[in-house]
Amino acid sequence: MAEQSSDQGAAGRGRIVNITLDEKTVVRRSPDVEHERAVAIYDLLEENTFEPVGDFQGPFSVHLRVEENRLVLEIRDEQDAPLNSVNIPLSPFRRLIKDYFTVCESYFEAIKTASPSRIEAIDMGRRGLHNEGSELLKDRLANKVEIDFDTARRLFTLICVLHIRA
Repeated sequence: MAEQSSDQGAAGRGRIVNITLDEKTVVRRSPDVEHERAVAIYDLLEENTFEPVGDFQGPFSVHLRVEENRLVLEIRDEQDAPLNSVNIPLSPFRRLIKDYFTVCESYFEAIKTASPSRIEAIDMGRRGLHNEGSELLKDRLANKVEIDFDTARRLFTLICVLHIRA
């Protein structure tokens, strides 16, 4: 299980200070994917907005997992006591995640040999798909958890990581 924490003290209310990924189905990732995961977690813990609907006091610890084609966000307090669980279907994300993986593979290949203009074009497509996935995630979490766009982007990256199979 991958885990990382951030010590934000009282300023951490309404934010994630610890995140874990349930990676039981993931055996091995490429260095590029591992780097993307690590950066997404680091950036998420550095700056995020995460406010579950209801009478919950942050800061929060979140455990992400995929279960029966659903994304499960287990929301816990700082002491890891369960507060709430949010489930959203992943079927609306299926095409986006597949397309995102395809473009990422093209990008990682292109940076080895392609011209700067070709790399930039692929990267623009990659960012566009990432933005689309982030907006979809934000929409699907509406009325369950309030998140900002940057938090949605980082969580979308982690959802993609959870979809990688060895």
